[in-house]
Amino acid sequence: MILDFISNKMVLSVLAVLLIIALYNNGIIGNKGKNDRLELEIKHVPIKEPVVEIKMAAGGKMVFELLPEYAPETVQNFVNLAHAGFYDGLTFHRIVEDFMIQGGDPKGNGTGRSYKTVKGEFAENGFEQNTLKHTKGVISMARDSHPDSASCQFFIVHGDEVPSLDGSYAAFGRLVAGEETLDRIAQTPVKNNPDMKEVSRPREPVIIEKITVYERSEY
Repeated sequence: MILDFISNKMVLSVLAVLLIIALYNNGIIGNKGKNDRLELEIKHVPIKEPVVEIKMAAGGKMVFELLPEYAPETVQNFVNLAHAGFYDGLTFHRIVEDFMIQGGDPKGNGTGRSYKTVKGEFAENGFEQNTLKHTKGVISMARDSHPDSASCQFFIVHGDEVPSLDGSYAAFGRLVAGEETLDRIAQTPVKNNPDMKEVSRPREPVIIEKITVYERSEY
């Protein structure tokens, strides 16, 4: 009977340890991870002519001028998230060379969101002022089938021109430096992505070290 008691106690102890490890790995306790991003304090950051620098963990950076005259709410949402550190440590989880690279998902699989969604600022959604074309280096918001579902995920066009995206997605900025970094990321080895039914999942994580926001006059 004593041995049974000790055995049961050991089993419970092992289960408790395994539970703690699982909670830690999922960012629920102890380990500040991707799940904590929804708890970040997102503030409105007033900025007139924003420039953002995307610094990659593997080296290299991309610099974008954001264009609120085309998509003001989209730009403000991206600036607020970047300023709060929301994107730091996330990845480009979907890469299709000669088309685009997509990132900014806290779940890393294309299903993650931030604390809010923004109105789709593109022509098909009745927002006619956004005439920015999806050419190489243009940054735009990813979304699902609902026009107002954009949240935190974004993509950067790698193809020279992708007219099929024009008027259907909220383009909000353009690359001004770091084209070689964009090309390098787009050439990342990829494997099958069953969620998208395409070969687009990086074999190794492509990590965003940090996104920093500047006023154009200060960069």
